Amino acid sequence: MTTHAAPRPVGGRLFTLPVALLSLFVAIAFYYIGVRFYYGIGAVTNLNPGYPWGIWIVVDVIIGTAVGCGGFAMALLTYIFNRGQYHPLMRPALLGALFGYTLAGMAVMVDLVRYWQFYNLLLPWYGNPNSIMFEVALCVMAYTLVLWIEFSPAFLERFAHWRGMDAVRRALDKAMFVIIALGVLLPTMHQSSLGSILLVTKAKLSPLWWTELLPLLFVLSAVAMGYAVVMFEATLVRRAFRTPSELPLLASISRVMMWLIAAFLLLRLLPVVLGGHSALAFTASRDSLMFWLETGAFGAAIALLSSDARRRSERTVFLAGCAALAGGSLYRLNSWLIAYQGTAGWSYFPSVPELMVTIGMVCLEILLYLVFVKSLPVLIQPVPRRNVNA
Repeated sequence: MTTHAAPRPVGGRLFTLPVALLSLFVAIAFYYIGVRFYYGIGAVTNLNPGYPWGIWIVVDVIIGTAVGCGGFAMALLTYIFNRGQYHPLMRPALLGALFGYTLAGMAVMVDLVRYWQFYNLLLPWYGNPNSIMFEVALCVMAYTLVLWIEFSPAFLERFAHWRGMDAVRRALDKAMFVIIALGVLLPTMHQSSLGSILLVTKAKLSPLWWTELLPLLFVLSAVAMGYAVVMFEATLVRRAFRTPSELPLLASISRVMMWLIAAFLLLRLLPVVLGGHSALAFTASRDSLMFWLETGAFGAAIALLSSDARRRSERTVFLAGCAALAGGSLYRLNSWLIAYQGTAGWSYFPSVPELMVTIGMVCLEILLYLVFVKSLPVLIQPVPRRNVNA
């Protein structure tokens, strides 16, 4: 028999074949990033005056931060709704959120044309309190810092033998309630603002996606994707590192996610129906196809979790998490890029360097996740229980 202990490093070799493959894609991405910074952004992207954002912003920031909402979603359950039984899932969720937001910030730096002036954002005389993008930028920066602070106990535990670590940890424990409160507030603000930005694109965004409920829809989809990524990661981690199964917790989370997705779909489809745009969903067009792919993915997640018996299956929970992540990612990709019509006379399709940088960023996140769980106390590990009858 086994019993659960405190988180500890899983150990093992850091350099493996998967790590080598991931490192190869990361190296290719950094090569193109180097080209971008040396020759300018036009040397590697197909961005143009008709499209203000491309795949870097949409995948690495718009989708990446939603996938990184696992920490936010779990904090809502664990701390705000006082469900302490979910605490074993908290630290792995924070780690995923940490990399999701940190790499989103890196992607923004790569995408900025005048990247050397990024610090202007922090200068009060350049601030524009009426700008939604200004609020998003500040919130993402602040939340990234909050995530590093929230995850810092893992470092303090790993290096507890260093002088002064106990004092630092005690001081951090006293302030952690403020950090946790910020960790819930900030994502709510900037995820809703990502939807608010699209409110001004009514003339360019398909009626299948544009609605005044966009801010609320982006928050709901982010929380649902947060629970989905926790289910996804927990299942893969258990298989890869043979950690204890958290299926009872995942089953409970999946039920919460199912109802969130149901609420999201209701609010998502009502404006389409009541606004008289239903016919657009049945035309032979790219928007119609993407609309049904997105809706079908969300519907599949609900169908997979529609009974208690199904939620008790690890495979079903995993597939439902994959379906929810696919639906949420498609929703954001569609609303920000595919269903968005740029200025007349311009078109956009990502270049090979853009795609390789995007793929490399995802590979870097997976690579760092592997290094951290092997080196730091992140995952719960089984401890053999002595046989008292021996």
